[in-house]
Amino acid sequence: MPDLSAFPITKRWPAQHPDHLQLYSLPTPNGVKVSIMLEEIGLAYEPHFIDIGKNESWTPEYLSLNPNGKIPAIIDPNGPGGLPIGLFESGAILLYLAEKTGQLLPEDATARYETIQWVFFQMAAIGPIFGQVGFFHKFAGRDIEDKRPLKRYVDESKRLLGVLETRLEGRDWLMGADYTIADIATLGWVRNLVGFYGAGELVDYASFKRVPAWLERCLARPAVQRGLELPARG
Repeated sequence: MPDLSAFPITKRWPAQHPDHLQLYSLPTPNGVKVSIMLEEIGLAYEPHFIDIGKNESWTPEYLSLNPNGKIPAIIDPNGPGGLPIGLFESGAILLYLAEKTGQLLPEDATARYETIQWVFFQMAAIGPIFGQVGFFHKFAGRDIEDKRPLKRYVDESKRLLGVLETRLEGRDWLMGADYTIADIATLGWVRNLVGFYGAGELVDYASFKRVPAWLERCLARPAVQRGLELPARG
């Protein structure tokens, strides 16, 4: 049985199945990336709900695994060389799990790097910008009288949706015929932009054709449907 005692986070969130991958997360756009990935690849895992409303991601135990204080994070008891490994940052976790299992990442070197490129595009552009739209439109930022920040992020969101729209011309998925970690990385953010954030009208979402069709294909996948609800809220 793997010994996870070297990870302080397991004192606050004990592992009932220490031989399973331990997921510390909640259903946000970044959080669901990893739960969807795990559901897609079929790797046994144990989810732990991290309540950011109670600032649990800023506790010493959580910070010992993820010094950035964000979700998600994982411990894989069967990491490289058979030793446990802890990881944070959703894109890095997606890449790790894809390489670990040989799934959802092309074997061809050119296609592999192209896939990673689109994961980075989500992490560096789509996630931060869509998140700011949410802040200024749905959350505390909406009370700021100066609406120039919101306009800036809305305009940039439209541009980024246009990048996706162009990429999806003649493609079912971001990499063409194959669904990959690039799609997993991106789908939650597009879903939140038009759903949870309620910014569809702001960003003229209805004017795009390929992006909504792609999102519908993503959401129709059973693993995506399951992953969007994990870990279950307490």
